[in-house]
Amino acid sequence: MDNKHYLDSNRDLWDRLAPLHEQSKFYDVDAFRSGQSTLLDIERQEVGSVERKKLLHLQCHFGLDTLSWAREGADVTGVDFSSEAIDIARLLADEIGISAKFVCSNIYDLRDHLTGEFDIVFTSGGVLCWLPDLKKWAEIASHFVKPGGIFYVREFHPFSNIFDDENEVDKPTVRYPYFHSDKPMRFENEGSYASSTSDVRNISYEWFHPLSDIISSLVGAGFKIDFLHEFPFISYQSHPFLEQGSDGMWRYPESPNSIPLMFSIRASK
Repeated sequence: MDNKHYLDSNRDLWDRLAPLHEQSKFYDVDAFRSGQSTLLDIERQEVGSVERKKLLHLQCHFGLDTLSWAREGADVTGVDFSSEAIDIARLLADEIGISAKFVCSNIYDLRDHLTGEFDIVFTSGGVLCWLPDLKKWAEIASHFVKPGGIFYVREFHPFSNIFDDENEVDKPTVRYPYFHSDKPMRFENEGSYASSTSDVRNISYEWFHPLSDIISSLVGAGFKIDFLHEFPFISYQSHPFLEQGSDGMWRYPESPNSIPLMFSIRASK
């Protein structure tokens, strides 16, 4: 199936969203400028020390996590298909004096734009839904992980994606498929998860991937799964029936341990 139209449309959308996200309270760039990290404690703990290690961040948006890893001591390279996001990332790195490389490329074309191997390849938070082919994704990641290196994924759990996320929904209600289809789902909204502005008409094309496909793609690309962890909380309010706890994470309050909302995988090569 030719996905060029869908991928081009999504790229155009993210080009429009990037400057809005830079100014949004959701990303709070001013706090980042002041030294606040955007990394989750889970990510720091599970990736481990990155001091003097080469780290490649796939689908980095405008680079806050990438630059946060640089503050942890990593030699970082961030990749995103949005030229607007990459421009913002480069300007931000220069402004705050962090050494970082940013590459504008579709994940599937990355071998044409980047060379070398990395100790750590990292990706997180709402990235897999933009990819039609996980097999190729895993192969690209494997290409850039050096022998002895790791690929780390922290992502929103695909099971949680089956639930209706409209504003009026006050309890988990199944609306979307769990299993993958080659044809993407089409969504139309205004603004984004980070900005409610009506200035951007948001038409996106997204693909669902069950956990089995994610694991199988990594194993098929030659990775050894070091661990798979699942969590009953998430880092933002993905659904209106979630409530925020004192730790900043969002849970389903009526049954806090009932729904897997995030997962993490570390795979070694």
